[in-house]
Amino acid sequence: MNRSFLTKFAWLSIAAALVTITLKTAAWYVTGSVGLLSEAVESLVNLFGGMMALAMLTIAAQPADEEHAYGHSKAEYFSSGVEGGLILVAAVSIVVLALQRFLHLHSLESIGQGLLISLVASVINLVVAIILLRAGKKYNSITLEADAHHLLADVWTTVGVVAGIGLVALTKWNWLDPVVALAVAVNIIWTGVRIVRRSVGGLMDVALPPEDMAAVRSVLKTYEEQGIQFHALRSRQAGSRKFVSTHVLVPGDWAVQRGHELLDKIEADIRRKLPDATVFTHLESLDDPASWDDQSFDRQLP
Repeated sequence: MNRSFLTKFAWLSIAAALVTITLKTAAWYVTGSVGLLSEAVESLVNLFGGMMALAMLTIAAQPADEEHAYGHSKAEYFSSGVEGGLILVAAVSIVVLALQRFLHLHSLESIGQGLLISLVASVINLVVAIILLRAGKKYNSITLEADAHHLLADVWTTVGVVAGIGLVALTKWNWLDPVVALAVAVNIIWTGVRIVRRSVGGLMDVALPPEDMAAVRSVLKTYEEQGIQFHALRSRQAGSRKFVSTHVLVPGDWAVQRGHELLDKIEADIRRKLPDATVFTHLESLDDPASWDDQSFDRQLP
């Protein structure tokens, strides 16, 4: 499936980031709140993340070629990994700003106006995040999902900042502003770590999630009831693409044509359960003892 259309969601993320950077910078300017400044910094990270997503989605949409026989879908992991790293960098910068504010506390200005601007920016992020999350799940794009979760973290961050600044307005405790900024940083770090871990897992050829493997085993079980056996079932995820391989053991007196037709049917049934899967099967004889010697990942040569 041609996935080049997914870049339109990256453009949407970039546009949202530009708008929210402008709004949150304005909110910081009128209030002087380091909490709102931390939000503007995070929106800047959103912009870089959106640009990276655009680049990697463009690469991932390219068809397989001689040098990349399995396609370019893993490029999406680079995007989500870089975005996770940028999130962590943003968190460190927020911590530095908050600690500086602890040393130089001052009262906030035009709090109501600043909070209104920030809330408008948050609504924009929420709408775009929902769109990206739905598209990411529908089209199995880790890039769009990572971008969406980042924006959702931004929304919750805004809620925390607004609550903190509201408390400052009520209590006149100016130290609450940098405290909220530090809490924002912790939240951002947690989001960044999760995104990086998922990206690393994909680059390391992590197995398909349990629900997908359960779907594959349900297909194999129907054939096991007919006397067919399986072993060496393996899987891996590469961006939007899923790979499944297994050895199929049939009676030794079967004709090659009959075995070939069975493999085609098994592969088709698995693809119906996992539409994005590429399935590899290997036919073996139930009557040959050597068929049971190749279940390990690295088969030992005789």
